Amino acid sequence: MIEIHAVTVDAADPYEIASWWSKVTGLPLGEGDKPGDDEVLLRTKQDPFLLFIRVPEGKTVKNRVHFDVNGTEGRTRDQEVEWLIGLGATVHDDLRQPDGSGWVTMLDPEGNEFCVCRSQAEREAQG
Repeated sequence: MIEIHAVTVDAADPYEIASWWSKVTGLPLGEGDKPGDDEVLLRTKQDPFLLFIRVPEGKTVKNRVHFDVNGTEGRTRDQEVEWLIGLGATVHDDLRQPDGSGWVTMLDPEGNEFCVCRSQAEREAQG
């Protein structure tokens, strides 16, 4: 048996994109991580943590692994989407449905896909 220690994200600028995700999630950067580093950690409450590493090539195809996120602190999926746009994310594919289900696929500032889903409160309220 094995444990997953980290989820690694390829990056053009690990410090910059890890800092963006830190702002979005509230998770702290690794101790001592600084601009220009080739590897930057984003500390989670427990393993796996997120590791952003510098790679020479740019992103060319859809990610095979991505984050699914949802609102906290009473914010809805739609409020989170607007907040993330304000932080530099872009909408890639809007799959929200009239009945309130669905999600929004977004791109972080380096073009990595992630999905914004309904919050737990929204799922409970809408069934």
